[in-house]
Amino acid sequence: MENASIKIVSVNISDRKGIVKSPSGYIDLDSKGVRGDAHAGNWHRQVSLLGIESMERFTAQSGREVSFGEFAENITTRGIELADTSPLDRLVSGNTELEITQIGKKCHGKTCAILKEVGDCVMPREGIFARVVRGGRLNAGDTMEYRPRKFRFLVITLSDRASRGEYEDKSGPAISRILTDHFGLRKREIIIESAIIPDDEKQLRMFLERGKQNFDFILTTGGTGVGMRDISPDVVRPMLDKEIPGIMEMIRVKFGESKPNALLSRGVAGLMGYSFVYTLPGSVKAVNEYMSEIIKTMEHLVYMLHGLDNH
Repeated sequence: MENASIKIVSVNISDRKGIVKSPSGYIDLDSKGVRGDAHAGNWHRQVSLLGIESMERFTAQSGREVSFGEFAENITTRGIELADTSPLDRLVSGNTELEITQIGKKCHGKTCAILKEVGDCVMPREGIFARVVRGGRLNAGDTMEYRPRKFRFLVITLSDRASRGEYEDKSGPAISRILTDHFGLRKREIIIESAIIPDDEKQLRMFLERGKQNFDFILTTGGTGVGMRDISPDVVRPMLDKEIPGIMEMIRVKFGESKPNALLSRGVAGLMGYSFVYTLPGSVKAVNEYMSEIIKTMEHLVYMLHGLDNH
């Protein structure tokens, strides 16, 4: 989704959980959420939001009109389908800023007072939750700017020949294509920067130092073997703050069962600064195999790093 303007139709509050909220002229947000609201606290679901688009669909399907706050949402909006947003996207109004932390939630079923009163609850399907980044006052009638979080990737190809223009780099573009296809299906916009460098420790270290504060992920391809010029794992491992050995171990075992040479790759993965780093082999075939597994956990890793429990 692109940046968009959202209208705050209503702001709502209640001092008990599991009941409808009452519209108010304004709400004050602080580090724990909506001041005076039962859901405020030191957790990731401080503020709940529901789009009037969802409420109108409910009315059309059920024939029952619903009031603002009846689904226990703190903020009722108009402008975008909130369920199409993603965790870590931001909502900004003046100096006030919210970070989306969860899409939908588990329904409490028969114990839910809202379900009993309204007959259905759309919050588990189409409501979203957020935490306060910067507090302030939100009024009914204010607007918020929706700012999607874009994941940033740095893809580094290590190859003496490719860096001299003697060989066409195919593994770096293969990584970029896989990332673009995967996150495109998930409606998550990404930014990819690429570089081709020789198998040189100094140059690789320079790119890693520059990238660890600016990219969510750094992926290298090439240099994971046992040749004298294969240095990517040897450079990366000492720079990691936390190694994540399981993913590479599983990949080696999975593909090594049928192709023993796959067991010879020395690829490593881990967290360096605020970037997750993976060292992949240099062949396109190996890149496809590695990325088929790595891609499955990327979003979850970012959420874990930012304190979101989205199990």
